[in-house]
Amino acid sequence: MTATAPALSVLAQGWCALSLLHSKIENHLERVLENEHGLSAREYSLLDVLSRQHDGDGGHLQMKQVADAIVLSQSATTRLVTRLEDRGLLSRYLCPTDRRGIYTNVTEAGMELLKAARPAHDTALLAALAEAARDVRLEPLVRALQTPPTSIPVAP
Repeated sequence: MTATAPALSVLAQGWCALSLLHSKIENHLERVLENEHGLSAREYSLLDVLSRQHDGDGGHLQMKQVADAIVLSQSATTRLVTRLEDRGLLSRYLCPTDRRGIYTNVTEAGMELLKAARPAHDTALLAALAEAARDVRLEPLVRALQTPPTSIPVAP
């Protein structure tokens, strides 16, 4: 049996803390969004991402981009889109310039639900972070999330 390198132990502990923080936040968001708005956290994320796209060239996201943004596989994202489309929250249509492309838009009902759910989401996120900050293992990660990233100067 070999001893684990100290740096790897620290890295593994950090990874475990990050996984724990993510799980705590996700579970809290899931409970609040489901109870108050009938949405899963992934459904909320999908509506949120799609609501931020715009019309015009380059305005719509490809399914791979959406999948990356909500951290799901493309097939799981397609199933999620279908579920929300069945509920009347999303609509799909063919790209007018490339018949192979399919665009997904948030419907008016989807925008209304997203608008209603956003305050609950944001409040739940703050509450989950406040609770996590009381755990000494998670407090440094919470602090890092609450610190705005420093901008990286662009070379002339």
